[in-house]
Amino acid sequence: MASEERRAERAEIEYKAYEDEHDLPVVMDLVASELSEPYSIFTYRYFIASWPGLCWMAYSRGKCVGAIVCKLDDHRGVFRGYIAMLVVAKTHRKYGIGTELVRRSLKVMREAGADECVLEAEECNRGALALYQHLGFIRDKYLVRYYLNGVNAFRLKLLLPQEVVDKHRAALPDEAKKRIEKAATDYEARLQKDEAAAADKEAETEAAVASETAANLE
Repeated sequence: MASEERRAERAEIEYKAYEDEHDLPVVMDLVASELSEPYSIFTYRYFIASWPGLCWMAYSRGKCVGAIVCKLDDHRGVFRGYIAMLVVAKTHRKYGIGTELVRRSLKVMREAGADECVLEAEECNRGALALYQHLGFIRDKYLVRYYLNGVNAFRLKLLLPQEVVDKHRAALPDEAKKRIEKAATDYEARLQKDEAAAADKEAETEAAVASETAANLE
């Protein structure tokens, strides 16, 4: 009987995009009750106010039981999506809610022309790591004592299909295309500047060593 009720409730899960400030306390309360990392209201406002279309919520019989908060912007010439928070109430895990929330966010990112999506997850959170691995994410970097509670983390990355990226980027407004191109140009300029500075420093070091060696031989 319990399993039948669970299946019925799972079928009734509804998903909706963030609408306005009335949804903010709902998301904050769920995150605070389920996640170990504390967030201030300024963090929520930074993400949700700037990228409301990348915040989704899951409801079961009128109660919010899942939420995802993301952003999408330029990162060193890469148009990158970022999953800042993903939370599902303990009472509603194993319903596929987390997977569906991520899929909906990734769909929005792809349609906007994102190149990739990244996030951080605690190394001990096997459930989250398995969820993202199932969706195609790979472990990109190991982060020591990344969280405030001292727990280590993995940075996970998903490379979005290039043909999808090209298709949606071609449909972007000219202003958005120019912004992405400028970010890529700025990143290349920074790389060249850093390489030149490194070469100059190496030359100075070699000159100093040569001068010291010559002085010792006199």
